[in-house]
Amino acid sequence: MFVLLGKTQIDFVKRRYLFFAISGFFFALGAFSIAKKGLNPGMDFTGGTLLQVGFSKPVSIGTIREALSSSGIQKAEIQSFPEKNSFVIRIKGGQENVDTEAQKILKGLSQKMPDNLPKEERREYVGPTVGKHLGRQALLAMALSLLGIIVYVAFRFSNPLWGISGVVALLHDIFMTLTALSLTGREIDLVIIASLLSIAGYSINDTIVIFDRMRENMKLKAKLPLYDLINTSLNETLSRTLITNLTVFMAVLSLLFLGGENIHDFAFAMFWGSVSGTYSTIAIATPLVYEWETRRRPQLKMRETLDVKREMPKPKIQI
Repeated sequence: MFVLLGKTQIDFVKRRYLFFAISGFFFALGAFSIAKKGLNPGMDFTGGTLLQVGFSKPVSIGTIREALSSSGIQKAEIQSFPEKNSFVIRIKGGQENVDTEAQKILKGLSQKMPDNLPKEERREYVGPTVGKHLGRQALLAMALSLLGIIVYVAFRFSNPLWGISGVVALLHDIFMTLTALSLTGREIDLVIIASLLSIAGYSINDTIVIFDRMRENMKLKAKLPLYDLINTSLNETLSRTLITNLTVFMAVLSLLFLGGENIHDFAFAMFWGSVSGTYSTIAIATPLVYEWETRRRPQLKMRETLDVKREMPKPKIQI
C-alpha cells in the first residue's frame, strides 16, 4: 500500500486551542460577512426573467455568454435548442424588472452579433423553484439527518459525545463554505445546495474513519492515555487522510479551472468544503472529543506531551 508520509509523531491535541482559535477567526469573519453582505440567493430561490430568443444563423452558447457578459450579466442560465437556433435565457431579478432585463439582454446580443440579430420569442417572469414551504421542509430534513448522524455515531462508538463532535465538524465545514461563498458574492442555487450536502457526507465519512481507528486502539492499547491515544490514531491515519483528500483536491481543481461555467460554482464550493473537511477532521472533531471527555472525566487528562515510543517505530517526521 502506498504511504505518503510514513510514521509521523505530530502532537495534534497539544495544538487544539490554536486550531480552535483559527476556526473562531474564520467563524467571526464569516458571521460578519453574512451579517453585512448576506448570502446571494440565486434564481432558484428568488425567481427572475425568462427570455427566449431565436437567430437566423447558428450561434454557440459561448457567444451568448460573451454577449451577456459584455452587458454586465455575469450569471445566467442558458438552454439551447440547436434545431431551431433558439435559446432560453434566465437571469435573476424581480417581477417588476422583467422588461428592463429583457431589453438589456436583447441589446447585448444585438451589439455582439449585428449581422445575426436576435428575435424575441418569449418573455416572462418565472417564480422561484424553491418556495418557502419547500425551504422549511429542507431545513427540517437536514435537522433530522444531523440527529440521525448523532444517533448512528453514538450507537456505533457507544458514546454520544463522539456523534456530537462529528456533527460540529460537519457544521463547521458547511459554515466555512458559506463564508467563502459570501465573501466572493457567489449565488446560492440548487447546485450549491447539492455541493453542501456532498461536503456534509464527505466530512462525516472522514471523521468516522479516524473515530474507528480510535475505537480500535482503545482495544489494542487499552493502557494508553486518551491524550496519546487520540494523537496515535491521528498519526496512524494521517497518510490515508492526505492521500484521499489530495485525490479529491485534484479532481475538484480540474473542475474549477478546466470545467465549464455551469459547474464552476459547484467546484468552488466543493474545493473549500474539502479543504475545511480535511482540517476539521484533524483539528476540530477529535480535539473536541478530548476536551469533552476530559471535562466529563477529569481522571482521563494525563500528560500534555506525546510519548508513544513504545507503541510506534521511530518516526520519519516529528513535529
